[in-house]
Amino acid sequence: MPKRVIIIGGIGNGTVIADAITHAHRHDDDPIVAGFLNDRQQEGDTIGSWPVLGTTGEIAAFIDEGYHFVYTIYRIDGQKGRIALFDKLNIPDEQLLTFVHPMAYVAPSARLGSGTVVMPNASISSEAVLGKCCLVMVNASIGHDSVVGDYCHFAAQSCISSRVVIDDGVHIGLNATVREGLHLKKYSTLGMGSVLLSDMDTMDIRVGNPARFLRKAR
Repeated sequence: MPKRVIIIGGIGNGTVIADAITHAHRHDDDPIVAGFLNDRQQEGDTIGSWPVLGTTGEIAAFIDEGYHFVYTIYRIDGQKGRIALFDKLNIPDEQLLTFVHPMAYVAPSARLGSGTVVMPNASISSEAVLGKCCLVMVNASIGHDSVVGDYCHFAAQSCISSRVVIDDGVHIGLNATVREGLHLKKYSTLGMGSVLLSDMDTMDIRVGNPARFLRKAR
């Protein structure tokens, strides 16, 4: 029996990941997308090609029915509040879908947490460790021996070098680059196209090349 998957979210990360799961369905036991949970649309609406099945307030019933879930509601400007909302859903780790698209590369020695998604042409190198519910989007790469916490988002074409430590809730923007050996603390954000050459403090937002401090996340 294939895992029936519900995407928590909507247009954007949600539809992109739903399409990737659908594209990767090659065998009878591969996961299939059943629909979305979305707090802004009504049951019976559609998001992309999939039905809205309800709101996050109804998630307990879907957990009891054995569905698996992918969480896609990540905010660029500070993740702390969004993570707290997700934690309140109380989804068992074993019902968070860990999904690696067949066109991605994940080294045999790498480790992925529950609910982490690795999209097409992404690369996770040797001995890298990713926590729970990370999203590694198309063409993103994470270098060897890097350690990533929970709920991190790596936008398309972003590049993390080796031995980087990334705490929970960090966002790396489109085409951004992180030098080897750095430490990015909780809920920090690196803007698109930025080049990070020094550590980032908690809730920092940095932009530019080389990346400079812009402000604290909200």
